[in-house]
Amino acid sequence: MKKDETGKELQVSAIENGTVIDHIPCESVFQVIKILGLNEVEDQVLFGTNLESQKMGKKGIIKVSNKFFEPDEINKIALVAPTATLIVIRNFRVADKKKVEIPDSIEKIVKCFNPNCITNNENVTTRFFVIDKQDLRLKCHYCEKITAKDNIWFY
Repeated sequence: MKKDETGKELQVSAIENGTVIDHIPCESVFQVIKILGLNEVEDQVLFGTNLESQKMGKKGIIKVSNKFFEPDEINKIALVAPTATLIVIRNFRVADKKKVEIPDSIEKIVKCFNPNCITNNENVTTRFFVIDKQDLRLKCHYCEKITAKDNIWFY
């Protein structure tokens, strides 16, 4: 097994270039893979779940070679894994590291669950205001329906 610079054994192998999504709640790992379409990328995708974490007890991790996430993708991660950390890797070294943050508003990535909403009946871009970041509740800009985290549908 490979070791890091401190001599501690690595639980998941290093990548040369790409992004690591760390500190994912274990129950959210597969949802993150699905909403980002990582099951369809051609580069290497490594994931682990129920890994030991001093911070969380148990955590999940996803490493994607040659992939650097766009703001909409980062917002998706924040919505399902608000504890996640994004680590950009270049030449096997950490180039950037930041925690994801749930934005105040969301456009285009979430579908309104109200079948009568204009966004479901006409070519109108969805827009939501985040009214509760703790328990994740979204309010549709158009129909004003509240969507709880269990009812969020991603495009």
